[in-house]
Amino acid sequence: MKNRNPVVEQSKMQLSSLGKIESRTQFGGYALTVEKVTFAYINEDALYLRASEALQMYHAKRALEPLVYSKRGMPVQLNYYKVDAMLWQDPEQLLRLSASSLRAAQNEMATRTVTLRLKDLPNLSLRMEMMLHKVGISSVKLLCEMGSRQSWLKLRAMNKHIGLKTLFSLEGAISGHHQAALPVATREALSEWYVKTLHLDPKVEHF
Repeated sequence: MKNRNPVVEQSKMQLSSLGKIESRTQFGGYALTVEKVTFAYINEDALYLRASEALQMYHAKRALEPLVYSKRGMPVQLNYYKVDAMLWQDPEQLLRLSASSLRAAQNEMATRTVTLRLKDLPNLSLRMEMMLHKVGISSVKLLCEMGSRQSWLKLRAMNKHIGLKTLFSLEGAISGHHQAALPVATREALSEWYVKTLHLDPKVEHF
């Protein structure tokens, strides 16, 4: 069994009223999501909330540390702010700000799914967009609701040559990753599901 991250567990417990909080590895840390909408990150055992109107107002009164990670040796600041010790000790305030972060992320996703076409997502070409349309998946919103596995099954039913790489591409399109940059745990889980679904030999490498 993999070791559980204590900050992930603490965050899930303290923010449980937001809904079912899932965690996945990302950028060397963890993304926290509710219904696949990311509202917080955990990096180096610290919780960072997505920027929102309420969080910006709080930040104006008490400066919070932004989330910074290194990209090709250069520091990149993300629109997330660290939950410090004082905020952890104020659970009502923490929950209020976390709820605001979640709403902001949900609003952004709603806008994004309305304006974006499938071909605009990572990994998806115009040809893939047309294939998805043929199986009834005609929008980004539908793809996200369906999920990578069910979407892949629909494509596979239409074309038996659809393989594991397409499954990775769909997952990356939904989560915002290039398929080659999917977290290792995600790739492993999808590969295991792929092998079981097609009743393949797990000892053989598949593509």
